[in-house]
Amino acid sequence: MRRYWFDALIVVGLVVGLIGTVVSERDNKIDGPLWFDVIAVIAIIAPLFARKRFPFGAPLAVALALGLSSFVDGRFVPETFIPFLAGIAAAVLFGMRPVLRQALAGWVVLLAVIAVVVNNDPTGETGEYFWVAIWFTIAWVVGWAFGGQSKQAEEARARARRAEREREERARLAVSEERTRIARELHDVVGHSVSVMTVQASAVRRLLKPEQEREREALLVVEQTGREAMAEMRRMVGVLRRPEEAPALAPQPSLEHLDKLVEHARESGLPVTLTIEGDAVQLPAGVDLTAYRLVQEGLTNALKHARAKNAEVLVRYSNGFVELSVTDDGSGDGGGDSGGHGLVGMRERISVYGGNLEAGPQPEGGYRLRATLPVGGS
Repeated sequence: MRRYWFDALIVVGLVVGLIGTVVSERDNKIDGPLWFDVIAVIAIIAPLFARKRFPFGAPLAVALALGLSSFVDGRFVPETFIPFLAGIAAAVLFGMRPVLRQALAGWVVLLAVIAVVVNNDPTGETGEYFWVAIWFTIAWVVGWAFGGQSKQAEEARARARRAEREREERARLAVSEERTRIARELHDVVGHSVSVMTVQASAVRRLLKPEQEREREALLVVEQTGREAMAEMRRMVGVLRRPEEAPALAPQPSLEHLDKLVEHARESGLPVTLTIEGDAVQLPAGVDLTAYRLVQEGLTNALKHARAKNAEVLVRYSNGFVELSVTDDGSGDGGGDSGGHGLVGMRERISVYGGNLEAGPQPEGGYRLRATLPVGGS
């Protein structure tokens, strides 16, 4: 309802203006004819309803209606209070214009309209002109002051919208880059596995006896299919690599390399405690890589962004899931989006394998990055 309070005032003014016109006509305060004065009231007040769509045209229409009506009934505007209030409203609207030239032009138009109305008034005096001009000028100044605050608020909202769009764009870029990175790493994971399969098939084929021709043909098909798959994968994923990057010649890191990752963090000045609970199971290569990257991201954030003094890494195997958490005693902001792929990238990685990711400050201080991944990688 707050949005329409001024419209409600306009409706009230319109009704009061029509009643006042009828009463003034009855008391012979205005010259009439009545039908024209009624139309004039509507023509003066109605444009205010369109002030949002036509911020300059609406008050201009009010001013023109005030001036033109005085040519037919010279006493109409001076003797009825509602047209005066409509003129005040027009002055405020002119003053609120963000472009100074438009605001000044509106003020000049109002001064000219006042001169026309006073000139057409049979009892008009010069002093009356200056009195009304002062009131309209005060209203214009009020509009200009209020419009300045509105402009500042609008500029602040515009900056906030731009910042939000930039954040969304950065988030989209981060997601796109991380998906590309995931695709490259998955290519290396799958490529390594297919390469091993192809080599094994070739080795077994060479060990077959001469009479095992059918087995040899089957293994040859496996070997050829593997090589073709490798070639196609290189062509498909090659476009995702940067010019300076080359396919990984070694297997991607996994939780088996966690000790080295923790040791590297310790050498960098961050004391890290590593805890492994439950019976470790063999994870699919993609899940294993994702688990490793999550711990890597958590330790990187704790070391570079959170300014932590201690960190704890927990790996828990239970009920067909592997849970990983990295907790630090740093600033509590995580720093995951300060640079690199951050939490946006980790969410992409975890979602690929149907896992859950939680990240946030801890009540007792510090920050925790926690994920749960299905052991089957579903």
